[in-house]
Amino acid sequence: MALKTRTIDPSDAVAQSLAALRWLQHRGAAKFYFKHCSTFDSTERGNIGPVLDAMLAELGGDFTTACPAFRANARTIYKRNLFVGDIQLSVSGVKNHPLTPMTDSNLVRVLAPQTLHKVAGCYHETVKQGVDAVRAWVSKARADGYGVAVLDAMDDADLGVIAAAFDDAPLLTGASGLAYGLAGTLFRGGAATALELAPSAMQGGSRAVISGSCSTATNGQVEKMLRDHEGFRIDVEQLARGQDVVKEALDWAKDRLGQKPVLFYATTAPDQVKAPSS
Repeated sequence: MALKTRTIDPSDAVAQSLAALRWLQHRGAAKFYFKHCSTFDSTERGNIGPVLDAMLAELGGDFTTACPAFRANARTIYKRNLFVGDIQLSVSGVKNHPLTPMTDSNLVRVLAPQTLHKVAGCYHETVKQGVDAVRAWVSKARADGYGVAVLDAMDDADLGVIAAAFDDAPLLTGASGLAYGLAGTLFRGGAATALELAPSAMQGGSRAVISGSCSTATNGQVEKMLRDHEGFRIDVEQLARGQDVVKEALDWAKDRLGQKPVLFYATTAPDQVKAPSS
């Protein structure tokens, strides 16, 4: 269930997340995954920590993961620090995020002020030893009063180990990468089999891309797409003034859909986002 809770007030984020959790529980769900961004962007107030705390309490759990590693997007964790490719998060483009600037790569340090639980780091030396080693580490960490683990992960195999080590936990939290690992523990044939079992809903039709990030990577992706595709730039100031930008965008797209994929974007550079409105 996709919720827009990343930057709203923490109490609202908690309320919406618990409502979603209870809705799923009512329909028989027993295991839950709180997906946060692979850049872990948040502030000292949250919202990752408050939502994690509330969901864990609701489920009667006392220990969970915080693992935003996602190898397909070049997000890895080593010695508690989150890397974007070969550089630490704190010097990547996310340091300029207008709402949640990430100026610290140490995830234990980032998460600690947000959560009621003590946060520990599980290093790669343990993860690479396999499931039993991680379970032993968790047992000791729990006995020492910790409630959240930031686990190192360098590749998909590490994420598979982490997911298997937490196969009895009611709640896991992380980016999309750990969710793939979790699929491998839920389906006997592994993550690939889990994906093959999903019905194919995309048999045809038009395609569009919607982009709103101001990250360095997204700006580059938008620039690249516009070299060979048409795009409609969304002016957020016009939206704020009540102009029907949505209708303008749909009218623009009407005769273009079905040819090449089209792009709708509000993406721009961080300094333009921060600039005062005219």
